[in-house]
Amino acid sequence: MQHLVPEGFVQVTGQGNFSGHIGPTWVREEIEGPATYGVLIADKHLNKRGVVHGGMLMSFMDHLLGRTIHVALDGATTATVQLDNQFLSAARDGAWMEGRGEIVRRTRSLVFMTGRLWVDETPVLQSSGGWKILGA
Repeated sequence: MQHLVPEGFVQVTGQGNFSGHIGPTWVREEIEGPATYGVLIADKHLNKRGVVHGGMLMSFMDHLLGRTIHVALDGATTATVQLDNQFLSAARDGAWMEGRGEIVRRTRSLVFMTGRLWVDETPVLQSSGGWKILGA
């Protein structure tokens, strides 16, 4: 089933060179809680078996979690120090994949997050990790 970018999403701008390769990525601000990020799966995201490459899933998750922290901490610069991932299902060409992150705990110099990616109602990737607040 071929999907389109859902209404309410706008293309993310100002992302780094690498993050541009996994997109374009899209964002929808939510009334409550962190934003939802999305990507329309294309041939460039697929592995030899015709499903989204695990490296792309982890990269997209790292990207959306980092952006979630950046927004929540008023533009603070961070670096990923740990990212654990559990692959739950496959995503295929033409699918619209969404994800969202949540800050679980923040200390003076670290932020701990969880996140999930899904296609339709099916969870694809679940992640947790830690980010260093640079300069803290």
